[in-house]
Amino acid sequence: MKVQLVSGPPTDVRTFEDPGELADKLTPEDVEIIREIFNTPLTGSYNWDYESANAKIRRLYELGKRFNWNAELDVDWDVYFDKSEGPSQAGLNPLHDHPVYLAMSDEEKNEYAWRSQAQVLSQFLHGEQGAMMVASQLVSCAPTYDAKLYASSQTFDEARHVEVFNKYLRTRCGVEYPINPSLKLLLDKILTDPRWDLKFIGMQVLVEGLALAAFQTMAQTTRDPLLRQIVTLVMRDEGRHVAFGVNYLEDWIKSLPEEEIEERAQFAYEACAIMRERLFSTVVEEEFGFDREEARRAAIDSAGGQAFRNFLFERMIPNLKRVGLLTEKVKPKFEALGVLQYENAATDAEIDWAALERPLETGRIEPIAAE
Repeated sequence: MKVQLVSGPPTDVRTFEDPGELADKLTPEDVEIIREIFNTPLTGSYNWDYESANAKIRRLYELGKRFNWNAELDVDWDVYFDKSEGPSQAGLNPLHDHPVYLAMSDEEKNEYAWRSQAQVLSQFLHGEQGAMMVASQLVSCAPTYDAKLYASSQTFDEARHVEVFNKYLRTRCGVEYPINPSLKLLLDKILTDPRWDLKFIGMQVLVEGLALAAFQTMAQTTRDPLLRQIVTLVMRDEGRHVAFGVNYLEDWIKSLPEEEIEERAQFAYEACAIMRERLFSTVVEEEFGFDREEARRAAIDSAGGQAFRNFLFERMIPNLKRVGLLTEKVKPKFEALGVLQYENAATDAEIDWAALERPLETGRIEPIAAE
């Protein structure tokens, strides 16, 4: 095993050989570990009172144990899918009528589509690693017994998510893209901030809300039954995570001094601004000859981009309001983002227990016929 210490995440695109062929060629000496160090002034705490004090959080913890799916055994990795048909439903490419796209051969268009999906799924992978590390921090710094139990179960959830997206990228897409710089900036802020409640806000409300919106969009647009099964399983976990964060933070935030509330509200606004505008990557488009800003604007203004923002802010804005972070000072800023109309929508504090308790859809799935 070789270890490489780096000062930032890799920027190169990684491609993978057929995993069956590669397994026979690799030795332990061929594996290279790439590490980027970060430091955090994390303040941990013991909790010596082992009595459960929050029935909702304990119930979410019990659901996590009951629906603890296995990425190897409960996902149908062998389901057939004709990759020549493309990964997503027709008509979703925002650059479908661009001269660069029209000049591509059918093979190039299919490669462009799969690489575009790989780029999105790579951000899922990197984001889930960040979520796994933040959840592990919460085990130490969460102040109550119930929260520590739940954060420990969430850490294992996030580990499964890293595992399942990594395997899909390697076996279905054959390529992995580096982390989006704006996503990396957001994760770094959450991981290195010393305040435990900001970690809760950043991960449980903001990043997990982002993940749910992205997964919901992917579940509705993918043609691949394998990917639909994966994101459906992951969404069940993420729904519990957001519900945990909103319910746990609701009383805590309101007990803080006004100045500290405004600091956290400003952080939430800045994170939302990043999510709205700066998480649309153009790496793949640039590979295929598109102009960066033109491609970014097309992605933001597309039907898919608009659907993603609707899913994201329809649940994120009311959640922020519920926990007390949609203050009068930041409201005008959210209004300028064009997302304040969602402030009175349903929140994840009102947990849909029936949805979270439905049996998981695991095992063999039927392939989708060609359109």
